[in-house]
Amino acid sequence: MLQLRDRLRAARGTKAINFKHVLLSVMIKSDSQADLARRTGLAQSTVSNIVRELQTARVFVSEPGRGTRVCLAPTRNVAVGVHLGFNQATVVARRVDRPVTETHWEHVGSGANRGLGEIMPSLKQAVRDAVAKTGRELEDVVSLGVAVPRMVDPRTGKFRTPVLPPWSEGDAPSDDLGEWLRVQGALDNDANLGALAEQTYGTDGHCEIVVYVKGSTGIGAGLVISSNPIRGHGMAGEIGHLVLDPHGMVCRCGGRGCLETIIGADALVRQAREALAGSVADVPYSLASLIERAQSGDAVCERVVRDAGRVLGQALALVCNLLNPDLIVLGGQLAAAQNLVLEPCRESLARFGLRGAVGPHSEFALKLSSMNPLSEAQGALVLGLTSLRRTDVDKE
Repeated sequence: MLQLRDRLRAARGTKAINFKHVLLSVMIKSDSQADLARRTGLAQSTVSNIVRELQTARVFVSEPGRGTRVCLAPTRNVAVGVHLGFNQATVVARRVDRPVTETHWEHVGSGANRGLGEIMPSLKQAVRDAVAKTGRELEDVVSLGVAVPRMVDPRTGKFRTPVLPPWSEGDAPSDDLGEWLRVQGALDNDANLGALAEQTYGTDGHCEIVVYVKGSTGIGAGLVISSNPIRGHGMAGEIGHLVLDPHGMVCRCGGRGCLETIIGADALVRQAREALAGSVADVPYSLASLIERAQSGDAVCERVVRDAGRVLGQALALVCNLLNPDLIVLGGQLAAAQNLVLEPCRESLARFGLRGAVGPHSEFALKLSSMNPLSEAQGALVLGLTSLRRTDVDKE
């Protein structure tokens, strides 16, 4: 059975780097040669030659019944992605010769708010369990990516300073887990990685600009253009800190009236609890319970959720007017409200967005995530594989 570790070591020289780039692209997603060329940025003739050589070496095979789609021969190797949220965590593991539909996952009922040292044993056990479901061992893991709900500097792969709670100076979850797994770990913002997953697996691959909005404890957004996450210096996509009410509440970022202070989980639960105080004994205690009550017909909770959709749509109209995306995907806990949040969001987009950007003839789409709640972890898995290129040297 195929073992890929040697082929994934640091490559030197253009030819070796191109071979590795195509190999990693197929490990992420089996595809046609034309789409592999588009995703890698290589000439179709270059991809064709590489595929031919790797088929001869029995690394690549043609998928039965799928024509020219290129996929890996059976392999022992596994890729891992971790989403370490504020209050919960998710681990995904997939044999790299299997499609995304054969991803295995584990849920951890606590998150970074407990502190990295406290949550790490549970994360490691979740990784063990997810990898075991693939039929492989920890020794077969070749890559690791970690998604976190904070700003990460893409130049260093570390938290941007000042490091905001629940993280502390020196926290490096991808390094800690990577050292334990004996692989190179990579770290990025969870909304960025949600966008990467949606663009890679949730579309036909031809959406040039994809925005992923994660609505949970906070409100974040990730932006992918032509398969490339746009990170800036780690601050890109911080839609939760767009100021929508200059006279509103003070935000944890130090600003006032940020979107997060209006439709973040704490803000929505607080609105419902204040409205219901004294009238009912059972008030919502979390965003999940708020959404459940809204879907059951509770008038107060339904109003809170619908208003959240309207405010979100107003913020997204600004994004559409600026970036003109092909697709916006709503994920995170807020997406569980489905049409209760999606319909008013569309109404606000139509009201505040440019017709050419969001109108009926614009080819723009707003939809719920098809991978929720695994989007961020799946994006972390993709990040872990793509990060294996960072030690390559483009010199002969």
